[in-house]
Amino acid sequence: MTTLTPAPADPQPAFDARAFRNALGSFPTGVAIITTTGPDGKPIGLTCNSFSSVSLEPPLVSWGLRLASKSLEAFRQAGAFAINVLAEDQKELSARFASGAVVDKFDGVTWTPGHRGLPVISGSVASFECDKFAEHLAGDHVLFLGHVARFDHGREEASLVFYKGAYMMLTQSLRELAAGGRLDSLHLDQARRLINCMLLRLACQNGSPEDFDAIERNIAQIENYADAAQRAEASIEFFRLVTKAAHNDVLVVVAETLTTLVRHVLQTDTTLRARPELVPVRRKILAHMRERDPDAAECEMSHYFDQLRREVAAQESTL
Repeated sequence: MTTLTPAPADPQPAFDARAFRNALGSFPTGVAIITTTGPDGKPIGLTCNSFSSVSLEPPLVSWGLRLASKSLEAFRQAGAFAINVLAEDQKELSARFASGAVVDKFDGVTWTPGHRGLPVISGSVASFECDKFAEHLAGDHVLFLGHVARFDHGREEASLVFYKGAYMMLTQSLRELAAGGRLDSLHLDQARRLINCMLLRLACQNGSPEDFDAIERNIAQIENYADAAQRAEASIEFFRLVTKAAHNDVLVVVAETLTTLVRHVLQTDTTLRARPELVPVRRKILAHMRERDPDAAECEMSHYFDQLRREVAAQESTL
């Protein structure tokens, strides 16, 4: 009887920790500041991008902290912690709480005491105030699980995102261009016109009757608002609904970036006024969408932006 000798197994390559870290970096994550209070009642905080949801029933979330962290013992002793999800315009705050050189990270930072006195940072996109549910040693980290006692989602802004070792801040970069006077209104109008006309053509093709009904309700809402700022925000919603009706996830991302920038511009615009002459144009756009006529819809959309451009040009000529 012949005995077969198994072939030697291929040697396993050495585990490349750097390559592993780079591979993990291909997954974009949000950025949050985790806060608690020390035994002396002073606030403690650090930047973290390992926050994730765990369970809806009960409401549980988790985050991880390195064993080498100087704040580890404070969080292990604390019975509660808060997770403050940062917005795109809070990158400096993220850097502050990530720096080991800053002694008092809360100096100059606006926050309010929340559940069990937890520091809740003002201006965050969302906050989750948690009682500690459990903690587990996991390799070179401690994994903290929190039972959400209170939460808030009061700010309609894009979140700060970390990807491949850097922040994804397209919208923030555009904001900084605008604030520095390097992004004029003409370029913004051109970008909005091009993107929204593409989305409109797709919406004529892909939109459902329910999508069009939502747009019609939005137009009625615009008509009912007397306040110019409310009308402006509802007008932004009009374009968001057109974007939704296009059913194209790639263009949605681009459109949302422009929308965030437009919202930022409107917040600093002291010349806002009601534009009732644009309501009939929106209704014509919607009518052509229902008719699945992209050429006519795009023509009306171009007319919409022409009217906006004329007013902006008139305002700029008086400055």
